[in-house]
Amino acid sequence: MSVPTPDVLPAPDATVTVGAYLATRLRQLDGPHVFGLPGDFSLGLLDEMLAVPGIEWVGCTNELNAAYAADAYARGRRGLAAVVTTYGVGELSAMNGIAGSYAEDVPVVLVSGMPPTKARAEGLLLHHTLVDGDHDHFVRAYREVTAAGTVLRAATAVGQIDRLLLTAINEGKPVYLGIPADVAVARVPAANLALPLRRSPSDPTSIQQFRAALVALLAAEPSLTVLAGPRVHRRRLEGELAKLADLPGVRIATQAGAKAMLDERHPASLGTYMGAMTRSAATRDAVDGAPLLVLAGTTLSDVLTGLFTHRFSPEDAVELGFESARIGASLFHGLHMDDSLRILHEVVAERGFPPLPPLPKEPRPGVPDAPDSDVLTQGQFWAEVQQWMPEGVTAIADAGTALFGALALHMPHNSDLLAQPVWSSIGYTLPATLGISLAVPEHRSVLFIGDGAAQLTIQELATILHGGHTPIIVLINNAGYTIERAIQSPHAVYQDITSWDWAALPSVLAPGVPVLTTTVRTREALALALVQARECTDRLVLVEAVLDPSDAPELLVELGRGAARANGAPPPAG
Repeated sequence: MSVPTPDVLPAPDATVTVGAYLATRLRQLDGPHVFGLPGDFSLGLLDEMLAVPGIEWVGCTNELNAAYAADAYARGRRGLAAVVTTYGVGELSAMNGIAGSYAEDVPVVLVSGMPPTKARAEGLLLHHTLVDGDHDHFVRAYREVTAAGTVLRAATAVGQIDRLLLTAINEGKPVYLGIPADVAVARVPAANLALPLRRSPSDPTSIQQFRAALVALLAAEPSLTVLAGPRVHRRRLEGELAKLADLPGVRIATQAGAKAMLDERHPASLGTYMGAMTRSAATRDAVDGAPLLVLAGTTLSDVLTGLFTHRFSPEDAVELGFESARIGASLFHGLHMDDSLRILHEVVAERGFPPLPPLPKEPRPGVPDAPDSDVLTQGQFWAEVQQWMPEGVTAIADAGTALFGALALHMPHNSDLLAQPVWSSIGYTLPATLGISLAVPEHRSVLFIGDGAAQLTIQELATILHGGHTPIIVLINNAGYTIERAIQSPHAVYQDITSWDWAALPSVLAPGVPVLTTTVRTREALALALVQARECTDRLVLVEAVLDPSDAPELLVELGRGAARANGAPPPAG
């Protein structure tokens, strides 16, 4: 990633405030929206940041939601996003969201407006502290969920800001930036703003050695199978993946966190691979039995591997990471994934594999054998969604019923699926809908979220409505935590939630803002509501689908059984 040269270069002796310097760098890095909430220690910082042309404040209803929204914004932009909070109470509220960004390789900058330098040095017993004179408790806490962090001093602020932003860009991880109130308004040299921040190029020796090793490896192989993961998406390398898929002898599967990264109608597409939970036996066999497997940007976590039921050996596969690659025991450091994927394409093209026979296609969610009933079932629900799903959308699926239903869909052309399968923090996707709506406004957002998840973060619906965004929200009302019911104790009291009037919520959160709301309980009503939602493009649409608490998508049932076995619990009964 690099940045354009600013339209007006600063004079050699010009100065700007630290807040303005940071904001200008964010704007240069294509992250002009700044998410967060104000606090007394961050007010001066915010004033300086928002004085920079092109910076737009996105005030959220709480810091956790702001972190979620920034995470999705960074995913959508394939770049940087910033969250500004106040010290202590604010940054701690955001920490869960930042931890999710770390787990899922998303470069978010957490900016904490801190007490002045003198107050910190003297250990004053201020509000938002633990009143023990130690002002670095939360700085230390953030070391556990960020790739790097610092508390700025005016004398070194320029270099430290640039260093941290480059760390986030290079490593694809969040970073922490503490800015004392006096440092935020201190003036620093502006000259560096004329110099773009960019990743250092791949090491030329590593490029040569990797290419040579790959040529030798492919010479004896009959075909190539790629399992592509979410890190390919983070680097915006879908184009390289598609070019590779166009070559003869290549097949490509994607992980659940990168579903639809390759058009699922492509002849080389194997669809989504999840170990034993893979819906197509042909897909599972193609990955697990591949003569040569390339793991491109993968994360081999429990959910993404079907609870570790993958049968391939990662040690025998070629691995392509953000900043390195591996073939056998040989590690190629300083080799960016941009280059390793490009070289893979070039070497495969030169090798010239013979064509492979056509693949059997994954079954689409079909019409259930049972006739339609007065009660909407999960099978009927996802079959209708499959038939209805328009092209050119960003589908967003919350952890739980929504995600495991959406993973069985065949995504339409020019569409994306946003999910958080590694961190799996329920409620993430409602604020994420705000972030993705700002990041990719040309794609309409379609959110699938359960009622339990929505109750965690529903406040951000107010920001979405007042901001004029028009997503389609399909709320699955199944009276509680169905994902947990699928694992253990389905009838336990802790699986239940209080009942809300979901259709009434938009008018409470945004009086006067036009919204289309519908509650459906049958397949026929759902089909009609979805058609209306697609045609209604000038306002937010909320479709509440009422489903049985004990009903779950097939993939979720399989996950529940596997998780119960792993936890040593009896399978859920009834």
